[in-house]
Amino acid sequence: MKFNKKLENIKTYEAGKPIELVVREFGIEPKDIVKLASNENPYGCSPQVQKAVVDIVANMALYPDDSMLKLKSALSSKFDVADENIIIGSGSDQVIEFIMHAKAQSGSKVLINSVTFAMYEIYAKHVGAEIIRTSSQEHDLEEFYRLYKEENPDIIFLCTPNNPTGDAIDTAALMAFIEKIDSDTLVVVDGAYMEYAAFKDSAKAVSPKELIEKFSNVIYLGTFSKAYGLGGMRTGYGIAESKIIKELYKLRPPFNITTLSLEAASVALEDEAFVKNSIESCFSEMKRYSEFATKQNIDIIESYTNFVTLCFSDTQNSTALADALLRKGMIVRDLSGYGMNAIRVTVGKPEQNSRFFELTAALLEK
Repeated sequence: MKFNKKLENIKTYEAGKPIELVVREFGIEPKDIVKLASNENPYGCSPQVQKAVVDIVANMALYPDDSMLKLKSALSSKFDVADENIIIGSGSDQVIEFIMHAKAQSGSKVLINSVTFAMYEIYAKHVGAEIIRTSSQEHDLEEFYRLYKEENPDIIFLCTPNNPTGDAIDTAALMAFIEKIDSDTLVVVDGAYMEYAAFKDSAKAVSPKELIEKFSNVIYLGTFSKAYGLGGMRTGYGIAESKIIKELYKLRPPFNITTLSLEAASVALEDEAFVKNSIESCFSEMKRYSEFATKQNIDIIESYTNFVTLCFSDTQNSTALADALLRKGMIVRDLSGYGMNAIRVTVGKPEQNSRFFELTAALLEK
């Protein structure tokens, strides 16, 4: 059977191993497994969200409100933008897919950071676009601009804070960079972890409203999968000038967000205290990771997210370490697939982090 030739060079996205798979593969009891691989909120979601979802379970037989009025209104109020500036996706990665199909095609070029979210490249290959990568690990906007001038890309992706490294771009530098980009090049500012960056350093905070008021060629992406603890509900959004949103809507399938997901995301926006407490706990625990890295002589990238990236010397191997941890019920993300001798670890609850430190220290001593 023949398939689309564009699929030949596309690697399947590898998500973090689920707890259920580790139970089956290694016979470890679920209670003894700690998952710190997928940047989920270790505190789950707001109790208000859980109650709201239970209250509307009886509506599962009905199609969702395809206008998504409740969620759009909540986002509109939060960011002070109009409803027509918003599109909702099944995770922000679905919005990335819309963007790619709307703006790129065979022969197009897409400029991304050397180490960044894998789905940018995967979706670009769906449409036959060429990926242009920077050489620097962290976002070097001077290099981005040089490549922009040389390659004339149709789309530029700026992931801030960046996944999987955790670094973030100064907002002033970001705005100055976008000012130099022509209006026909779409700039995507992926703010999946922006709640964390804005809490840690206001100089890294990006305002979607300011972006779309200043620039007609920018779309901001956000998600409920991280700070709001709704990874299982798959809800994200894009905010841009209405002309961009109208084009993306042509690609949106009907009822792409479930009734339960819409309700969960809408209510999650109401409980700001839960999100604030989760983020505070994250950065409080992150200090322990810095102390652990110093003690173990491991490089750690300063993080503006809910995860840390630990980079190892040539005498240590991230793949071997991640595999050894997995066999002990500790799930982390090996970054060798990104060309890094490093692991990415979600900052968990205190007891989960303590378990990681204990297991990792023992393995590094061997």
